[in-house]
Amino acid sequence: MSAQTKPVENFDLVIVGGTGDLARRKLLPALFHRYCDGQLPAGARIIGGGRDELTDDDYAPQIRDALGRHAAEHSAAAGTVEAFLAQVFYRRLDAQVRSTWEALAQMLGDRPDSIRVFYLAIQPSLFSAACEQLRAAGLNGARSRLVVEKPIGHDLPSARAINEVLAATFTEQQTFRIDHYLGKETVQNLIALRFGNALFEPLWNAAHVDHVQITVAEQAGVGDRHGYYDAAGAMRDMVQNHCCSCCASSPWSRRTRSPRDPVRDEKLKVLRSLQPLTGESALAASVRGQYRPGICGTEAVPGYSEETGLNASLTETFVALRHRGEQLALGRRAVLTCAPASGSRTARVRDCHRLPPRAAFVVLAARAASWRRTS
Repeated sequence: MSAQTKPVENFDLVIVGGTGDLARRKLLPALFHRYCDGQLPAGARIIGGGRDELTDDDYAPQIRDALGRHAAEHSAAAGTVEAFLAQVFYRRLDAQVRSTWEALAQMLGDRPDSIRVFYLAIQPSLFSAACEQLRAAGLNGARSRLVVEKPIGHDLPSARAINEVLAATFTEQQTFRIDHYLGKETVQNLIALRFGNALFEPLWNAAHVDHVQITVAEQAGVGDRHGYYDAAGAMRDMVQNHCCSCCASSPWSRRTRSPRDPVRDEKLKVLRSLQPLTGESALAASVRGQYRPGICGTEAVPGYSEETGLNASLTETFVALRHRGEQLALGRRAVLTCAPASGSRTARVRDCHRLPPRAAFVVLAARAASWRRTS
């Protein structure tokens, strides 16, 4: 254990959706890193919950594979993975089957004084049902915590409905709404770069900064997430949370001494100053499309419809930019541009690194981008 490692109490962390993409790519590797840093106490338990009928022994190979893919720098240490797996368990959890939650409550009942964290790594449409099951099983006590990630709902009414269920199940102090994208080092370093650098601090203002470009450069495709991604789309998956959070963190004024929540207050100032895109302004200032087959780095990658098995006639539709010559990057190399014919309503993808010089807020979507009309 390093000198800077902060010890934590024994806890039971239940990942609802423990066999899903988020758990395998992000959560379990992150917990494994904490284990390697000596931050997980010996009595901590990590419980993956899913609808599949699995045993602990069935679940372990999935974790080994995930750690080999996403935590390779630590997984090579002899015995480290097996020691970590000794603290990981699996229980069947189905949002529609109460008995599975009662069985979980029985398992957790042997340690009533431990902190219990329920991480909902599932589709937002199941948040309410999962919370109701937690409440019915008596798992929402004072030492319980609930973690939910974006997107919370698919529109304002559904978001409000989910938040009402959250509030009826856990107190606000027990509820943690998080955005894992903000854990990236580049995002976390924005504040230090802004206020702790004598070179940038006096220049980081509207008088010297022409515009801000936010780049989302990812290499991973949809993979087995198409059930979620085709319903959510890139706008809900990336723009309204990850990109807006990065946007809210970049143009802060001098640090406030607000006694309440200075970070939240500063972000709200930024978000409230943004001009919403509505109607014709949304069509004029944005372009949407879906990626087609191409090359990412040196690897040939499929198009969106090929990767998800969806009907190409329903999904492969590009919305042309309104003015000839404008462009928007869809990936690290692919740029969506207007067709050569003047007034054409089609678009094409070409290889280019150049970005629109006058764009005030540019989002470079990754291979997994699925831009769609919402009206």
